Amino acid sequence: MRLEKCWFCSSTVYPGHGIQFVRNDAKISWYWSIIVCSNIFRFCRSKCHKNFKMKRNPRKVKWTKAYRRLQGKDMTQDSTFEFERKRNRPERYDRNLAENTLKAIKKIDKVRVDREARHHTLRMKGKKAKEQREAAKELEQSIHMIKAPAVLQQEPSLTLPKIKVKVSQQQSEENHAMEE
Repeated sequence: MRLEKCWFCSSTVYPGHGIQFVRNDAKISWYWSIIVCSNIFRFCRSKCHKNFKMKRNPRKVKWTKAYRRLQGKDMTQDSTFEFERKRNRPERYDRNLAENTLKAIKKIDKVRVDREARHHTLRMKGKKAKEQREAAKELEQSIHMIKAPAVLQQEPSLTLPKIKVKVSQQQSEENHAMEE
């Protein structure tokens, strides 16, 4: 069972799925009674096929692997990608070689998943602090929309998480006016 890659989004195309597009000028050569076409494009779904026909660049479409790799959102260089390459050379298998290959595939997959997780944590490292800064800034700008302290003391369910915010004298006077 051969699993192909979609030309546009680089996702896996399983047998019996997707669309193949062959250019009119494709050179056909006979090689051991197998037809070899130089320009065959495989697509996983009609969305990719339509984008290809509209001549869109996969590196500029945000949901493709090419875009994610170009923007640094996915790993681009790793030694585990070498094992996923397509090899057209026929290989004679025996039972021991097949068993060792399956064991190696499991190990390589585990290594790749660990490296992707490490890459993701490094990418998201400063995101939490940035969100807290943005929340504090928004709270500082719209403190006048928060209920008066007397109401908060009467109803403890309305309390907010404690964040230190600088309040100007004008905003505190507005809150005092709201209490009355």
